[in-house]
Amino acid sequence: MTDNNCCCRTKKRSDKEYKDLMNRLKRIEGQVRGVQRMLEQDAYCPDIMVQISAISSALNSFNKVLLNEHLRTCVVDDIKAGREDTIEELTETLKKVMR
Repeated sequence: MTDNNCCCRTKKRSDKEYKDLMNRLKRIEGQVRGVQRMLEQDAYCPDIMVQISAISSALNSFNKVLLNEHLRTCVVDDIKAGREDTIEELTETLKKVMR
């Protein structure tokens, strides 16, 4: 069992996972700043909406990466340790995410 501390609401990530996630967030942050500039420069509404769609897609992709890692580590480790309430937690989280 890995020491990912999910039951304590924290997660130790590998350096690679951390860097990959941070890079994704920084790209998304850059996209948001780009939309702010577009608004400041009176960009055409459909052009802004296309960029917003790209940001939404990037956030969804980020969430998929997190979900995959959560399933492979926290959920698997908790089930192996007999903490099956993790399944209920995952179900509730997915309900919130999939609204």
